[in-house]
Amino acid sequence: MKTVLQRVTEASCVIDGSVVGEIGQGYMILTGFCPTDTRDTVDRMIRKILALRVFSDEEGKMNRSLRDVEASVLNISQFTLYADCRKGNRPGFSQAACPETAISLYNYMNEQLARQVPTATGRFGADMQIHLVNDGPVTIELEMGEQ
Repeated sequence: MKTVLQRVTEASCVIDGSVVGEIGQGYMILTGFCPTDTRDTVDRMIRKILALRVFSDEEGKMNRSLRDVEASVLNISQFTLYADCRKGNRPGFSQAACPETAISLYNYMNEQLARQVPTATGRFGADMQIHLVNDGPVTIELEMGEQ
């Protein structure tokens, strides 16, 4: 499982000209799954995401978590995080989970996130336009594999 977190002051997901998900301060997360990912993988990733201390404290140091600052998440499915560009000029995606596996894990992730922080989403498999204001900028890649 791979994620790219961008600390944002605002973010939104637009599909066919309509906003389907939007947040203020928080993380805009791109999330990709591989075939070996499980709900346990997702749970471990969520724990890491919620515990990361990349929001500024009173002294301007990155010392606060998403929960500490009462921020939100916009989670976007992104199989292209598993693009393999080693050969040729067209990326291969054989390392990405099949759609059935990925949508199940994506929905599970969103349900679990929503139990803990305000959560907005895109739509799995849709052509989405993501608008965001990256704060900092702070962008962090996280990867979880089998344990």
